Amino acid sequence: MSYEVALDANLAAALGDDLALLDELRGAFLESATRHFDALRGADGADGWADAALRLKSLAASFGDDALMAAADAAMAASPGDPAVLAAIAARLAVIAL
Repeated sequence: MSYEVALDANLAAALGDDLALLDELRGAFLESATRHFDALRGADGADGWADAALRLKSLAASFGDDALMAAADAAMAASPGDPAVLAAIAARLAVIAL
């Protein structure tokens, strides 16, 4: 299932047919995910990295985004600043922004 379909299905189950609220929540999700990603990129040391990755994973879980959860899991297992992990998360956020 594509991200857009999964997110829309999860939000529609909670919101019904309120398209304005659906758009608002999608925007809030992207804004929050971007903030957590910025915190991950700017993390000082392993503790900050792990905290930011966990926050991103929790946010992704709350919206049912399995791909973003997997990317955040990868960050939790990776060394701080891992470029492959950061690229995977950035790619996922780009898909969400579409």
